[in-house]
Amino acid sequence: MKEQSENNVLSIGLMLFALFFGAGNLIFPPFLGQAAGDHFWTAILGFLITGVGLPLLGVVAVAYSGGSLQTIAGKIHPKFGIFFTFLVYLVIGPLFALPRTGTVSFELMSGFLPDSLKGENWPLIVYTFLYFAVTLWLSINPSKLVDIIGKILTPILFIAITLLFIKGLITPIGDFGQPTELYAKHSFFKGFVEGYLTMDTLGALVFGIVVVQAVKERGVTDPKQISFNTVKAGIIAALGLAFVYLVLGYLGATSQSLGSAENGGQILSKVSYHLFGGAGAILLSVVVTLACLTTSIGLSTACAQYFSERIPKASYNMMLIITIGFSLVVANFGLTQLISFSVPVLVAVYPVAIALIFLSFLDRVFRGYSQVYICTIMATALVSVVDGLKAAHLEPGSSIMNLYGQLPLFNEGMGWLIPAVAGMLFGYLWGLLKHSSSMDKVMES
Repeated sequence: MKEQSENNVLSIGLMLFALFFGAGNLIFPPFLGQAAGDHFWTAILGFLITGVGLPLLGVVAVAYSGGSLQTIAGKIHPKFGIFFTFLVYLVIGPLFALPRTGTVSFELMSGFLPDSLKGENWPLIVYTFLYFAVTLWLSINPSKLVDIIGKILTPILFIAITLLFIKGLITPIGDFGQPTELYAKHSFFKGFVEGYLTMDTLGALVFGIVVVQAVKERGVTDPKQISFNTVKAGIIAALGLAFVYLVLGYLGATSQSLGSAENGGQILSKVSYHLFGGAGAILLSVVVTLACLTTSIGLSTACAQYFSERIPKASYNMMLIITIGFSLVVANFGLTQLISFSVPVLVAVYPVAIALIFLSFLDRVFRGYSQVYICTIMATALVSVVDGLKAAHLEPGSSIMNLYGQLPLFNEGMGWLIPAVAGMLFGYLWGLLKHSSSMDKVMES
């Protein structure tokens, strides 16, 4: 019986790994590695905190709170719960993560285009049209094909990455190079913020409820056991992600001799070609493309289902067509542009998500006071939104920026941390005073 339970946890952990394992997991570690150079180990440590540690905490937070992202965010205000959940679905869906699956797979395939077509726009248009047409077809007509592809491709892709790593150790591409300016000065904090780009922490707040349901479907009813099994499944997924990030980041750090690249997709393509030649690069590109396809189907169906539930009179198929159609348009800006668009939004949103995760764990400590949620999130957002504007080169006037510049870690992209803690403490005092006043009135009456 115990062996069966362990097998169930393992299968759920692998399922969660497959949910996380998408385009961003493949392209950002090698790009970080190449930029960090001989500061790679410090940078990847920061990246692992936001790319592995926080997603694990996000899944556990949903299980621990016994609800969903909307339940957690709704403790600030029910309308904020709906707004923030809607925003997260937009970010991991049609705005960024979903279009990225198409552009990453194209980036890997584009290396095999004739030189005369490289730099042209229409190959991307044709490719993404076909890619999202297949996504739409498989999302409207669910079949075992999607499950089969996912169950087969995830292990194959994992094996392919392992072979890349072994080959890279046996015949090294090169030595760690010189870091870029930002990684030379603030490698840990730069890696920490780069981990935002995986979007896995946001995804965890959505996937958490999926994991909890999977645990319940296997006959677990005790709340403590549900949380315990969810934690174990999350650790399995986290270990898989950490291995992939370390391997791809290491390969990127040794790849400076292959030339610079605009994004991690190009680096991965160059590395696979260098280590295994054209045949190996083609095989990796095909497997990655199919893996991205399963991710796009999962994201499309999840978003369409949520949007159709929240928007009256909108059917699932209607929202699916809108979601995928919008993603097709966004994808044709190209991977590099898509990443640059996403950075300001993620820099603004991620700290709020991080604060919500930690508040959910501390809920019983501060007695669930809504004032704590309100003050913490307001203090966090006041800084993170400015960080987002700064990343978009739309920062406020110099006097305001000088004021924000006084915050510890602001220039490193983590200026929100101290205000978040201060907001939490202030909210707790506010909550104590309010509830004390309410108790006095009850006693007087």
